[in-house]
Amino acid sequence: MTHGNTAPTVITQERPPGLKPSDVLSAPLRMEFDYTRSVGPIIGKFLTGLRERRIFGIRGSDDRVLVPPAEFDPVTADPLSEFVEVATTGTVKSWTWVRDVLPGQPFDRPFAYALIQLDGADTALLHAVDVQNPEQMSSGMRVTARWADELTGTIHDIVCFEPGDAPTAEPAPASDAEPVTMITTPIGMDYKHTASPEETAFLRGLMEGKLVGGRADANSKVYFPPRGVDPVDGRSTADMVELAETGTVTTFCIVNVPFMGQRLKPPYVAAYVLLDGADIPFLHLVLGIEASEVRMGLRVKVVWKPREEWGHTMANIDHFEPTGEPDADYDTYKHHL
Repeated sequence: MTHGNTAPTVITQERPPGLKPSDVLSAPLRMEFDYTRSVGPIIGKFLTGLRERRIFGIRGSDDRVLVPPAEFDPVTADPLSEFVEVATTGTVKSWTWVRDVLPGQPFDRPFAYALIQLDGADTALLHAVDVQNPEQMSSGMRVTARWADELTGTIHDIVCFEPGDAPTAEPAPASDAEPVTMITTPIGMDYKHTASPEETAFLRGLMEGKLVGGRADANSKVYFPPRGVDPVDGRSTADMVELAETGTVTTFCIVNVPFMGQRLKPPYVAAYVLLDGADIPFLHLVLGIEASEVRMGLRVKVVWKPREEWGHTMANIDHFEPTGEPDADYDTYKHHL
């Protein structure tokens, strides 16, 4: 028995770009993750110093003191190693007013960002200045560091700078804690995604429990998810096509390594599934079978999440599971790997 040659069902011949602007889907999205990195001995010294309310720079080949410290000389590119402690007070060299505050910024109200040259340093450090209005800011003004109550060995140990010419706190007692060697920085970006007409048709299909692909014409490849143009010849994908809920595993990977945010306990399988009637496989989970038993040619079917959990998202498909059919012949999917 062979599979994979099921003729797709054309559900519309009207080009999706004919949709009215109000019909196109859009949504606010947020992308975020924690970025963990090693800091090395130079930045490690700087961060360890902050944990003690001390600020260290490093001396360059031209005798300038660089703050924050650089690992390599900006003039000669040679490694640097001579640390210099500088003051926690300094002078504003330039500044900008932040009127519209974004999430994650130092304050939930307007404030200033400034380049601050600390006393004893020859370069400027970027940080926030806590003032109530821009009239309180000027180049040349004197500022001093305001320290966090809890010191953690990150740049956030300096909460901000504030107007003044006297240190706000004495250095903390030397800690018995190990020097800072690693930091974790949360990364986030908010944006609005507006779907293309083809993507809109695809997402609306998922909301109705349908798998909708696209093609340029009846003799063209069917792409799932659909694309705006056929990558073979650049023609618009005029036909939207409803595909079967069954398909064939072309290639796969057994995931054995745990990672942050993982929903499933390893081992499990991420596989490329070629839906019947499609010409391009897409990546999804294959469950309901031992990971060691998944194979190329395995026939699978969609398992949907409960309808009350559906949205305009591929996550409506919870996973694929075996259909119980005989495996597909290699010749039916060898050109779709």
